[in-house]
Amino acid sequence: MSDNKTDISSDELRVTNIEEKSNDVSQDESQVTSIEEKNGSSSAFTLLRQENGIAHLVMDVVNDTMNTLKAEFAEQVAEILAEIKNDPAITGIVLCSGKADSFVAGADINMINDCKTKEEVVALSRQGQMIFSQLEQFHIPVVAAIHGACLGGGLELAMACHARVCSDSVKTALGLPEVQLGLLPGSGGTQRLPKLVGVQKALDMMLTGKQLRAKQALKAGLVNDVVPNSILIATAEKMALAGNFKPVIKFKSSLVNKFLEGSSVGRSIVYKQAKKSVLSKTKGNYPAPVNIINCVKIGMEQSSAKGYQIEAELFAELAMSDVSVQLRNLFFATTAMKKELGVADVKPKKIAKAGVLGGGLMGGGIALVTATKANIPTRIKDIAQQGISHAIKYSYDLLNKKVKRRFIHKSEMQKQLLMITGTVDYSGFKDIDIVVEAVFENLALKQNMVVEVEQQAKQATIFASNTSSLPISKIAAKAARPENVIGLHYFSPVDKMPLVEIIPHEGTSDQTISTTVAFAKKQGKTPIVVKDKAGFYVNRILAPYMNEAAILLLAGEPIDKLDKALVDFGFPVGPMQLLDEVGIDVGAKIGPILQAELGERFAAPSAFDKLLDDGRLGKKANKGFYLYGKHVKKGLKHVFKQKGKQVDDSIYTLLNIKPAGILSADEIAKRCTYMMLNEAARCVDEGIVRNARDGDIGAIFGIGFPPFLGGPLRYIDNIGAQSLVAQLTQWAQQYGERYTPCEALVAMAENGTRYY
Repeated sequence: MSDNKTDISSDELRVTNIEEKSNDVSQDESQVTSIEEKNGSSSAFTLLRQENGIAHLVMDVVNDTMNTLKAEFAEQVAEILAEIKNDPAITGIVLCSGKADSFVAGADINMINDCKTKEEVVALSRQGQMIFSQLEQFHIPVVAAIHGACLGGGLELAMACHARVCSDSVKTALGLPEVQLGLLPGSGGTQRLPKLVGVQKALDMMLTGKQLRAKQALKAGLVNDVVPNSILIATAEKMALAGNFKPVIKFKSSLVNKFLEGSSVGRSIVYKQAKKSVLSKTKGNYPAPVNIINCVKIGMEQSSAKGYQIEAELFAELAMSDVSVQLRNLFFATTAMKKELGVADVKPKKIAKAGVLGGGLMGGGIALVTATKANIPTRIKDIAQQGISHAIKYSYDLLNKKVKRRFIHKSEMQKQLLMITGTVDYSGFKDIDIVVEAVFENLALKQNMVVEVEQQAKQATIFASNTSSLPISKIAAKAARPENVIGLHYFSPVDKMPLVEIIPHEGTSDQTISTTVAFAKKQGKTPIVVKDKAGFYVNRILAPYMNEAAILLLAGEPIDKLDKALVDFGFPVGPMQLLDEVGIDVGAKIGPILQAELGERFAAPSAFDKLLDDGRLGKKANKGFYLYGKHVKKGLKHVFKQKGKQVDDSIYTLLNIKPAGILSADEIAKRCTYMMLNEAARCVDEGIVRNARDGDIGAIFGIGFPPFLGGPLRYIDNIGAQSLVAQLTQWAQQYGERYTPCEALVAMAENGTRYY
């Protein structure tokens, strides 16, 4: 079972090496100046003087793979700018990166974590604003030459330059993703971006964290030019020599748009609509978007000085908020996980070729991410050519959308599609390194697949099962090489959901675990290693939450009220809609497996059998708790197209429910969520997940647990184990044993311990 989530990624992007340009320009030792020559310390900035009067100001943070802005750079920048001012031979500056993979990926988030008070954060923001203001007011032209990631503080730095030119590489991306950390751009971003691209585009970028590719940035007016990487530095030099930069803002020519951008009355409409949209989506759980709108509004409608002041103050408020703390914790956790091996000190083997068994939606999605993200040739096996065709078409449709949106060229799409091939037998499987099975949830079928792959592939081939409920030990029961069998549980849709569960059974080798973890990372996934027990982790903690919602429904709480309560709490969709999305029949299959192994607390209400008898499978059947697509409206002869979804009121009659809705939204949300917290605590105690961090990431990325709460285990810390145990105990007395707090929580309450 699954849902969506948000991520703050900066692709590992390539950047022009300054040496590409300087190879044909002779450089004397005397032409190169670095701050470290003066004070003996390592500097991130080097000045390369050119014969044409232009100097390259190269940023290259020592011992880091990517450039990030740090507080200690303020003195270095001040010194090098002073040196430039004192050298009349320098007539222009090209600001560029010395890294092969990025321009500037953002500011170092540790700077914020190191601040203990709001005042310290305000000072940090004002310092950044002051440095960039000096750059903006510099006496000679400063042009940013951008190739690769130009994000957050990196884009704020580039916007402070007099002009920007970027490479046309697919790896070049510009954006302000601070909102995804519960922050706003704190070094002038909220003030400069609207003046470059207009209020509407600026708000769109900052409120979503959206990144622009090169051509999109040019169209928006964020950059002055886009050129091939090979001539990036040369183009930036020409721009610096020419000077006299004009604004490149490109508003749509419609009268309505000119009114919305060009008048205070029009802009007030934009602010109002943006705020309305933001509150509708965030339910007020995330304060950063509203503060971003306020910063832009004050800067545009009052003065830049006030805009910068309020930006620093609101940046500090957000930085000290619990929401931002939790989102930053999540960022640090996922960053740490990227560096970890599946098993400590066991290096993964290289995966050169992959196979996928089954051409359904899951198989097609797995093939897509393997070929396009991991860049690994992938061979799909299905019993029929039609299945292979469907799987390849799945990839074609998604890649073609990228072509239409100009994210990739058609030639790139064709190149990626050629990485996916198909077969109705096992031809081409002899030299495959890993086979991912994505067939029906049938134990005998999966066991046979293991045997067949062992016969058709090489001895070291890994067999990874995408099962969502069957024990991996049972799937491996007939294997000749059980050490190569492992679970690799994806969530649907595969191309969007970031989490995978890696499930070794007792006989799985450490080498297989590390190799599978590395394979999942190459696919762009965040993997957590979980124990081979019913439901693994994500479905196990989700089941009590879903069951509780079902019990509340049968007690008379309306479907839409239940869903709204949990969406307002912070989940992306409510439990009833989620069951429709996943498939009511899928939930019905998983429930008995969990109940048989883990006990009666996992028993689903028997009344729900009536849903299946009535053909209510959820969205895929256009009928579940909600109605979807085309359906006949009672009392009318015509068929109409229903937009979105609406509750199917006939379900109340079917289940013999009289919807009254006596509980508050707060109690509904707590009763469902606390069941999940209780089970998450059990999972940590039983070692289902390796630690609380993995448990939190699994819940956020696999279920959509509210990120601003930090995950179920951090949320337990926030509530306090004592308070949680007291509430569960009270409900157990009122409503039944299913609420009984687990032993681990009771022990935490008695000992005053925490997960973090």
